[in-house]
Amino acid sequence: MIEGNSYKKDCPIELNNLRYLNLSYIDFEGNTKIGELIVHKDVSIEIVDIFKKLYETKYPIYKMELVSNYKGNDFDSIEANNTSAYNCRNIEGTTKWSRHAYGKAIDINPIQNPYISKTGNISHKESLKYEKRAHINLDNPNDKSMILKDDYIVKVFKKYRWVWGGDWRTIKDYQHFDKRE
Repeated sequence: MIEGNSYKKDCPIELNNLRYLNLSYIDFEGNTKIGELIVHKDVSIEIVDIFKKLYETKYPIYKMELVSNYKGNDFDSIEANNTSAYNCRNIEGTTKWSRHAYGKAIDINPIQNPYISKTGNISHKESLKYEKRAHINLDNPNDKSMILKDDYIVKVFKKYRWVWGGDWRTIKDYQHFDKRE
């Protein structure tokens, strides 16, 4: 993480508060894969439970690698449609730490679940086709991986009291779940 630039000396939590997880997931081809996430120790057990439930329902995840593989660059991780968690970074455009910097946030399938700014801007070109949010063909992993408010994935995270960025008022961050407790 240090060499990969996802952890820095001034990060708001110490390394010993983080846990490395190997999680099974179903990729977009229907294959079982093992992914990696780093999360805060306080949420590690519930993340294992949540991802076990997603695996059991065959919720597709394109890729799940550490942000360190992208030199801590959130934009590059999103461009690769990478599901990720810990990254010591600020909220974009601010000096405030992101929930990712505490290991208490996860972004899932960010291309199919874009961040949409107050002005309606979507930074990632591949995400533009997912601006309109409706399931049309759940047999297609691109469609099934889109996160909508009544989807099982939202219900599972909310059961564990995680907040979903799709519920936010001024911006929408459909990929984002975070724990505030």
